[in-house]
Amino acid sequence: MVKKDFVWFQSNEKIEKIINYIMESWKKSIAKKIFANTLKEIKISWHMNPVIVVETAIDNASPSVMIKSKRIWWSIYQVPVEVKANKKLFYSIRWILDAASSKKWKPMYKKLAEEILAAYSNQWSAVKKKEEVHRMAEANKAFAYMAKYVS
Repeated sequence: MVKKDFVWFQSNEKIEKIINYIMESWKKSIAKKIFANTLKEIKISWHMNPVIVVETAIDNASPSVMIKSKRIWWSIYQVPVEVKANKKLFYSIRWILDAASSKKWKPMYKKLAEEILAAYSNQWSAVKKKEEVHRMAEANKAFAYMAKYVS
């Protein structure tokens, strides 16, 4: 049953990454079931194409600037640096999954669907985490000239 439902979104690279991040102790079939049920849950909440909802949620939760620490002599500076595309995807998926797994008393697919729908509408934990990181980068933009020294 999962095979038939799962075939239509298997070719998307972002979807495959999400499934790999959901996967625990090398149980990919369970991760596929969780994600398929998440998409069904999103579709039940009146969104016609759940894959577009997931991709938009990932884009809404992905940071464009991060903070890296740079130690120069006895001082540690928080230097804002640009985030590469693959790291944007990593951070956004990780923040969404962390926010979903921190909730209690519901199955994982329902928690994940709620968090994806919240990120789709620019609300809740993952988007707040992104805004917090951007605020920190904005506060430390005086050290942006040190970005060339951060590896």
